[in-house]
Amino acid sequence: MNTQRWHGHATMRTAAVIGCTALALTVTAPTTQAQPFRDPARQTLPAGDGWASYGTGTTGGAAADAAHVHTVTTWAEFKAALAADGSASKIIKVKGTIDAVSQGCDSLAAPGYDFDAYLEKYAPEKWGLDTDLSAEPDDSPEGLRRVSAANQDQQIKVSVPANTTIIGVGRNAGFKGASLQIRAVDNVIVRNLAFESPIDCFPQWDPTDGSKGNWNSEYDTAVVYGSTHVWLDHNTFTDGAHPDSAAPTYFGMLYQQHDGELDIVRGSNHVTASWNVFAEHDKTILIGNSDSESTAVGDRGKLKVTFHHNLFSNLVERAPRVRFGQVDSYNNHFVADSSYSYSFGIGKESQLVAQHNAFTLPSGVSAAKALKRWNDSPVTADDNYVNGKPVDLIAVHNAEIPAETLRSGAGWTPTLRTKVDPARAVPGIVRAGAGAGKIC
Repeated sequence: MNTQRWHGHATMRTAAVIGCTALALTVTAPTTQAQPFRDPARQTLPAGDGWASYGTGTTGGAAADAAHVHTVTTWAEFKAALAADGSASKIIKVKGTIDAVSQGCDSLAAPGYDFDAYLEKYAPEKWGLDTDLSAEPDDSPEGLRRVSAANQDQQIKVSVPANTTIIGVGRNAGFKGASLQIRAVDNVIVRNLAFESPIDCFPQWDPTDGSKGNWNSEYDTAVVYGSTHVWLDHNTFTDGAHPDSAAPTYFGMLYQQHDGELDIVRGSNHVTASWNVFAEHDKTILIGNSDSESTAVGDRGKLKVTFHHNLFSNLVERAPRVRFGQVDSYNNHFVADSSYSYSFGIGKESQLVAQHNAFTLPSGVSAAKALKRWNDSPVTADDNYVNGKPVDLIAVHNAEIPAETLRSGAGWTPTLRTKVDPARAVPGIVRAGAGAGKIC
């Protein structure tokens, strides 16, 4: 058996651990009376803190009784805790780093699957670029790859039930190779966890994808699918030990083993992502997954998402890419390197408000790239700073990329915000507070 898996050097955590942040607690002047301890696992999203605070708000499993508080240290324990007691309020505390594929990719391969045989059969000089692999029989290299992929799908995906809080304990809690599926549920909190993005052990070669063919991968780190009232806070999302820069090339194309870090799709609504780190990734966050009219029917009037005080570091694109929905992005810090393509993707019927953000761009990378027009939708982009100076992102984009002119004015004004920090102060504030290990 020769299952292909590439390895790279572990990347350094982007945000330094400076201290613990206790959100939703009131700070008072020092007194001689001891203050009561409040378990972060029972903290709820503060009123007015982004779209997830709308209506009933987001409380996760804060109401759980003692019998529904679980502490887990293994993947099996985590899956069992999620499955226990249906949608009853529950808190799951994660200790240490849990690996969803601790036995490695080989353990998921179907008997007889051989990556070298896959490469030999489907090499473009033999197979060509006109026929995809969908009709390949079950005993072919592609058929065995499909079985192997199904094994991985079953192993690494977990469904998060309604009324659940998942929280890391201390500064070193998280997951490797897991894919959280928050599907068709309400009221979920995910906090204080470091996620190393899952790698697809068995990417599919599609000869018909583009003029040269392409490798296609599965598995987002977290998917919010048809769900409401979701709060993602103080988490870190990276590619960890498997950056794209360490990936090999087969058939002349990058052997891509990553999908997205966070997808919010299929009519999801009222989501807040705060104080997270998204680092060293390509296609990072997708809001709304299709322009098709059949999908649009379920997405119009929904996909309302807030991003604030997040660090987006060394990403290629999608921070986020938006279709439909009223998306509010404020007080975020975007740090780019030479691989930078864009941050905000303006998609079909999107109503993006991007205000009071900070961008740190390297020499030779223009602020015009911060916005990318995929569709003619209006956008609000006020009071954004680039390398410490105020820049009108729409004006600079339109001046340098006139073929993709953007219209100003998203048509709505965000009201669900807590404290708005000055844009020029955002880099320091976000550096100090964002990411896993900052609450305890």
